[in-house]
Amino acid sequence: MSFDDIRRPVFSPDKQWAYLARARTIRVASLGENSRIRLLPNWFVVHERRLVLVVEEPEQADDLLSGRAFSAVVDDGEDYRSLHGLAIEGRARVLEDPDLLEWVPQALFDKYFHVGHPHAESYFEFGAWVGRRYLEISPERMEGWDLREETHPQNRERRSFPHPLSDRIYQQ
Repeated sequence: MSFDDIRRPVFSPDKQWAYLARARTIRVASLGENSRIRLLPNWFVVHERRLVLVVEEPEQADDLLSGRAFSAVVDDGEDYRSLHGLAIEGRARVLEDPDLLEWVPQALFDKYFHVGHPHAESYFEFGAWVGRRYLEISPERMEGWDLREETHPQNRERRSFPHPLSDRIYQQ
């Protein structure tokens, strides 16, 4: 199985947006003025197929709003058989919808914090201090993969014990 086979689109559009709504971190790679790639993890929220990215680094916001190419990935999985994710390419613009701007802070709180969370208040205060920006990502291309839906042959596992424990192996 080639890497291209692994990454073939298996997520329907509905499944892509449902996956994005549940995911917690998106890694965004943007291209700076000096042609250097900036790769940063970001928080985000999804509202009715609108992806809102939380940006705290002014340089990252400038890169994303410049019109230069950027890519993002949201993925998860503990081993090969559980790998799943979504790669996104698109455009970014400053979120200007007043209703959505009012909704985003509460959505962030609901997704990443809870009542009484020790860092919630400082997170929102810090955001106001550093000039946190909310950018709407318009995906032009989304490609997903989900190895949990693939058929995997059953393999026998072979395990070896660390040398100090090898005397505890039952021998027939």
